[in-house]
Amino acid sequence: MKRRQFVQTLGAGSAVAGLGLLGGCAGIGGSSAKVVVVGGGYGGATAAKYVRMFSDYGIQVTLIEPNEAFISCPISNLVIQGSKTIAEITTPYDNLTKRHGVKVVRDMVASIDAEKRMVKLASGGELPYDRLILSPGIDFMWDSLPGMAKDGAKDKVLHAWKAGAQTVALRKQLEAMPDGGVYALSIPLAPYRCPPGPYERASLVANYFKKAKPKSKVVIFDANDDIQSKKGLFMKAWKDHYDGMIEYRPKHRVTDVDAATNTLKFEFNDDFKAAVANVVPNMRAGDIAVKTGLATANNRWCEVDFLTFESKAHKNIHVLGDSIQIAPGMPKSGHMANQHGKTCAAAVVSLLAGKEAPSMPIYANTCYSFVTDEDVVHVASVHRYDAEKKTMLTVPGSGGVSSAASELEGRYAHAWARNIWADTLA
Repeated sequence: MKRRQFVQTLGAGSAVAGLGLLGGCAGIGGSSAKVVVVGGGYGGATAAKYVRMFSDYGIQVTLIEPNEAFISCPISNLVIQGSKTIAEITTPYDNLTKRHGVKVVRDMVASIDAEKRMVKLASGGELPYDRLILSPGIDFMWDSLPGMAKDGAKDKVLHAWKAGAQTVALRKQLEAMPDGGVYALSIPLAPYRCPPGPYERASLVANYFKKAKPKSKVVIFDANDDIQSKKGLFMKAWKDHYDGMIEYRPKHRVTDVDAATNTLKFEFNDDFKAAVANVVPNMRAGDIAVKTGLATANNRWCEVDFLTFESKAHKNIHVLGDSIQIAPGMPKSGHMANQHGKTCAAAVVSLLAGKEAPSMPIYANTCYSFVTDEDVVHVASVHRYDAEKKTMLTVPGSGGVSSAASELEGRYAHAWARNIWADTLA
């Protein structure tokens, strides 16, 4: 199979183990090419692994990631619900080094010198690069919630939108909440990471309440005009499983939070005091992307060339995942970031070899949402590059949504998670 044809199949999650796509990469300036990847999430870890594989292990790859292990945001709502532990959604980075020769540096990036092609680390070190792949995920626009700047506020009113310590902490808050208490979930204006994620979380918190705290209630405050994904499926699940337990309130934009009393304040609506307040703030590209001047869309999201993911602000820097300005119909999801990583890896290997990037990338996305601890719904889509419009467009008739929630889809969801974790990190 020719390399261009192969990359066109990456949207389907094709197996790539053992394929030497370029037969090695020619050295640059008399030495092996150097690629630095910042961020070890679905986008960055995938890109690091596949740059090595696509170059027949000829390109040096360094992954900069502060965390000891990868923790998956998809499936993390089951930790909040109680049927999964944080350990079950955690994968070490060991195989990237042992199997693929990726050098993993546990550190943060302090700054990037785009002209000198140099990454400066928080610890004081520097790393030169020929190509930089930046996958910094999202950070929060805290300035829109002044009360959250007070001491201890962020430890009390949690977002739990980056899987890890806050995921576990939110579970503990729900466990400590008295039966009859109200859990309030605030959803920001789109775009945000994982469009159906908040509605899945509300479903799974209600599932926990139904079993352990049947007098309790979930109230969703959505800044958007309506449910952003799988509306009919979520509403049916709420009616079938949690009738009277979940209350959905659209057009409720939170403007501030009093963490001391768990009180949400709104633009046009009355204040609301909850037993547990879970506030997901507005989002933007990760801090390092903003600091480097890569967030060119309203100083919030990074604009890229969808053939290569090269930044429109700085050459030789590629940006992936949730931090980019998405194409029409393209969600900010873990599966999509994984697709970005493969497409970008193929482009970077081509460019470093003096060749053109593949011209027909195709991405696929599947997003599963648990509506109970066993029943699941999904949405899927396929996206192809449009050379005239220079963007990704949804393929007509591709994808679709579940006809109904089912336990069978639950088994598919767990299989999907195992497969994509292996594809990213094994």
